[in-house]
Amino acid sequence: MRTKSIIFILLSAFMFMWADNGMPFLQKKRRGAAKNNSVAVADTVLADTTARMSGPDTTKMDSLQLAIYRHNRAVDDSIRLDSLNRKKANGIDAPVNFASEDSMVYDAGNKLAYLFGASNVKYENMDLTSDRIALSMDSSLVRATGTADTTGEVKGQPVFKMGSDEYESDTIAFNFKTKKGFINNVYTAQQDGFLSSERSKRDSSGVLYLEHGRYTTCDLPHPDFYIALSRAKVRPGKDVVFGPAYLVVADVPLPIAIPYGFFPFTKSYSSGFIMPTYGDESSRGFYLRDGGYYFAMSDKWDLKLLGEIYTKGSWGLSAASNYRKRYKYSGSFYFSYQDTKNGDKGMPDFAEQESFKIQWMHRQDAKANPFSTLSASVNFATSSYERNNLNSMYNPQSYTQSTRTSSVSWSTTFSSIGMTLSGTTNLNQNMRDSMIDLTLPDLNISISRFYPFKRKRMVGKERWYEKISMSYTGHLSNSIHTKEDQLMKANLVKDWRNGFQHSVPINANFTLFNFLNINPSISFTDRMYTNKVMRSWDEAAQREVCDTIYGFNNVYNWSMSLSASTKLYGFYVPNRKIFGDKIVAVRHVFTPNVSFNYAPDFGAERYGYYKTYQKTDADGNVSLVEYSPYTGSLFGVPDRGKTGSFTFDMSNNIEMKIRSDKDSTGFKKISIIDELGASMSYNMAAKQRPWSDLTMRIRLKWWKNYTFNMNAVFATYAYELDENGKPYIGTHTEYSKGRFGRFQGMSQNISFTLNPEKLKKWFGRGDDEKEDEDNDDEGMDTDVESNVDDDMIRGQRGAKKKTSSKAETDEDGYMKFSMPWSLTVGYGITMRENTAGRFNTKSMRYPYKFTQNLNFSGNVRISDGWNISFSSGYDFEEHDLSMTTASLQRDLHCFSMSCSVVLAPYTSYNFSFRCNAATLTDALKYDKRSGYTNAVQWY
Repeated sequence: MRTKSIIFILLSAFMFMWADNGMPFLQKKRRGAAKNNSVAVADTVLADTTARMSGPDTTKMDSLQLAIYRHNRAVDDSIRLDSLNRKKANGIDAPVNFASEDSMVYDAGNKLAYLFGASNVKYENMDLTSDRIALSMDSSLVRATGTADTTGEVKGQPVFKMGSDEYESDTIAFNFKTKKGFINNVYTAQQDGFLSSERSKRDSSGVLYLEHGRYTTCDLPHPDFYIALSRAKVRPGKDVVFGPAYLVVADVPLPIAIPYGFFPFTKSYSSGFIMPTYGDESSRGFYLRDGGYYFAMSDKWDLKLLGEIYTKGSWGLSAASNYRKRYKYSGSFYFSYQDTKNGDKGMPDFAEQESFKIQWMHRQDAKANPFSTLSASVNFATSSYERNNLNSMYNPQSYTQSTRTSSVSWSTTFSSIGMTLSGTTNLNQNMRDSMIDLTLPDLNISISRFYPFKRKRMVGKERWYEKISMSYTGHLSNSIHTKEDQLMKANLVKDWRNGFQHSVPINANFTLFNFLNINPSISFTDRMYTNKVMRSWDEAAQREVCDTIYGFNNVYNWSMSLSASTKLYGFYVPNRKIFGDKIVAVRHVFTPNVSFNYAPDFGAERYGYYKTYQKTDADGNVSLVEYSPYTGSLFGVPDRGKTGSFTFDMSNNIEMKIRSDKDSTGFKKISIIDELGASMSYNMAAKQRPWSDLTMRIRLKWWKNYTFNMNAVFATYAYELDENGKPYIGTHTEYSKGRFGRFQGMSQNISFTLNPEKLKKWFGRGDDEKEDEDNDDEGMDTDVESNVDDDMIRGQRGAKKKTSSKAETDEDGYMKFSMPWSLTVGYGITMRENTAGRFNTKSMRYPYKFTQNLNFSGNVRISDGWNISFSSGYDFEEHDLSMTTASLQRDLHCFSMSCSVVLAPYTSYNFSFRCNAATLTDALKYDKRSGYTNAVQWY
C-alpha cells in the first residue's frame, strides 16, 4: 500500500508539472461531469477505465494525496479557461476532447497518446470515431484505424466528420494545425451519389484529391454499377471534376469511356449543359433533341433552353421557366417552336410546316392579398404541333386531345361597398378543324345582395318590406369565332362581337301560417350593343341583303316569378310482433313545390326587337319573313311569345331508424330512398301543347362509396299520323289515351374496382376482418384513377428508395405470397328513342336505341419492382376495341426500365432505360420509340 501511495503521488506531481509547463491543448472528457469540463492527461498507464472516468475515490486518500488532487483540479480549471481565451504557440486554439471505452496509453518519451476501443476525438468542428486512435503531441497529428478480429473482418473503421462533410475509410491521418489529411479507401456520400477511392488527400479547404476512385448512385455495399475514375478532384457539396473514366456494370468494364467529366453537387440552383437525346425517325432522319443549357438565374426564377435538329432539315427550339416569390405567387412558362420538313426538298412529297405551343401557369398565394387575385392557365398550340412533336406521339392523351382551353383571370373586391370587379380572357381551341373561340376581355362587375329598405337601427320586429333584397351584375364582353390563321387578320369592329349586359334581380322571402314559404322575385336584364343588322330582299338578285348599322342599341326584358313550398313529415312505427324491436321507425319527408313564372311578349312591335320584310320569289309568290336585327349578338335577344307557366315539383325522402348491433343504446339511420322526385309544368300562354314532358329522378345511397342516380323523361303528347301515314307529335296527351307518358330514355354510368382486399373482405379473413373494415372502402367506386395502388407505380426519376428488409414469412417459415393487383371495370348505357328507325303503328312507338360503352383498366405487381398496367375498352357501336394501351415497368434498384405499347386505334411503342438518380438521369439513358409514319404492324 505504501508503494502504491508513492506512485500515485509521483504521478500527480508529474501531472501538475506537465500542466504548469503550458501543455493544456490535449484534454479528455470526464464521464458524469458537465460537457465543458476536462482533466489534463497524465504520463501514466490508466488500466481501470471506470475508475479513471469517474475520478479517484477521495475517501481513501491521505492528507497529502487529497491536497495534490485538489491542487490539480484547480490547475485544470485555470488551464481550461486559458485554452478558451488565448492561442497557444503550437497553433491549437481549442481543447481537444477525447474518450475511449477500453483504455488509453500515453508514451511520454515519444509524446504519443493511444486510445483503444470505441474511441472518439473532438476538436472544434472535427469529430473522429474509430476503434484505434493515436495522437502525436509534437506534430499535432492524429491517426485512426480499425481492428481486425480472428476472422479477418475489420470493425470500428474510422468515421471522420468535419462540419457537414463525412468520410468513412480504412485508415486516416489528420493534422490539427494544417487541417490536412491522408485517407485510405475513403467512402463518402455526395448528394444522391457515393464516392470512394483507394487513396485520397484532403487539403485545408476540405477539397479531396482521389486516385483510382469510383462514383455511383447505388447505395448497396457492392454497387450494381459505377464510373471508374483514374483521378478526381472533389469539392464537397459543390462538384467533382475527373480525368479519364469508364463505365463498369456488374463488375464488367464496358467500352464506354470519356476523357474528362464533371458532376455538380450543389444543393442550390446551378447553370449547366443538358445532354441531348439521339434517335432516328423515318420521315425526318437522325436527330438530336432535348439538348441545351440550363440557366440558374436566381432562387426566384430559372430558364431552360432546349433545341432539336434533324438531318433532313427539321429543327425546333423551346424555352421553359419556373418562377416563385414566397408568400406572393408562383408559376411556370413554356414556349416551343418547330419547323418540320417531311420528305426531300424538290420532290412532290416535300412539305414544310411551322407550329408552336405556349403554356403558362400562374398561381397567387392565398395569403398574398385577400382582396385581389390573379391566376392563369394557358395551353395554346397550333393544330399541327402535336402531330409533329415526338413526345405527343407516345402520349395518347395529348395526341388524341381534341380541344384545348386557356384562361387568365383577375379579380378585386371592394369590401366596403360589397362590389367585386373581375376580368378574364378565355380561349377555346378545336384541334380537329383549327377553330378558336377567343374572348378578350370579359369583364364582370357585381354587387352582393343588399337590403335597401332595412333600417340602420332595428327596433321591434322585422317588417315585411325589410326582407326585400336586390343585387347587381354587369357583364362586358368582346369575342370572336374564327380560324386560327385568320385571328390576327380579323377586324375589331366587323368581325368581333361585343356587348354590355346588366342584370338586377329583386327577391324577397316571406313565411305564411308558420309553415308555407313564399318567394316572390322580379328580374330585369338590359343589353347594350354597338350594331344591328337590318335585312331586306333583293328581288332582282333573288337573295337576302344585310346592312349593318353601327350605333347604340338597347335591348331589355323582364320577368317575375312566385314560388311556394313546404315540408310534410310522416312517421310509421312497424308492428313489434311482426318486425320485432330492431326497427324503431320509418320517416317519410314529402316536399312539394309550386312556382309561377310570367314574362310579356317581347316580340311585339312596340319593342322593336323583331322585324319583317317582304319576300317575292321568282314565281311571284309573296311572303313575310320575320327576323331580329340582334340575332347573333353576344347576349342574344329576348324570346318571342308571352310566358305564364306553372311548375309542379315534388320530392320524397324515406329513411329508417334502427337499433345499433354494437351498442344497445345507440341508433343509426339507413337511407331507403334518398330522393324520388318528379316535375312538370303548364304554360298558360301556349296555344298548343301547354304541358311539358314529365321528368322523374331517383337517387339511392345503398352503398358506402357509390350513389345511384338516374333521370328519366316521359313525353306527355302522343304520336299521331298525318295523311301520308308519317308520325308527328299531336295535341292529345298520352294520358287521355289511357297510357302513361311515353318513355324518352335514360342514361347511367357505373364503375367497380376489384382488388385482393375486397375479395378478402367478401369471403372473410377471421381475425383480420376488423382490419379490413378499417382499411377497405367497400362498394362501387366511380373514380377509376383513385383505385391505383401507389406502391405499384414506382421508379420515378430521383425517387428515394425504400429501406430494404427481409421478406415476410408465414408461420411455417415460407415467404408470404403477395401479388397486389387492381381491376376496374366501367360500364355506361344510354337508352333513347330511335326516330330514325321504323315506326310501329300499332303501339304508336319508335323503337329504342341503346348506346353502350365498356372500359376496363388494371395493374398487377408480379413482384417487387415489376409492375404491369393496361387500359382498354370496347365500342359497341363500332364492334371494336377502343384506345388500348399496355405498359411494363421494372425497378432495377439503380435503374428503371419501362416499355409501353399502344395497340389501338394506332400502333406504336416506347422503350426507356435510364438511371434513377437525378444527377445521371440525362447521361445514362436509352430511349427507343417508333414513329407515327412507320407504325408497327401487329400480326
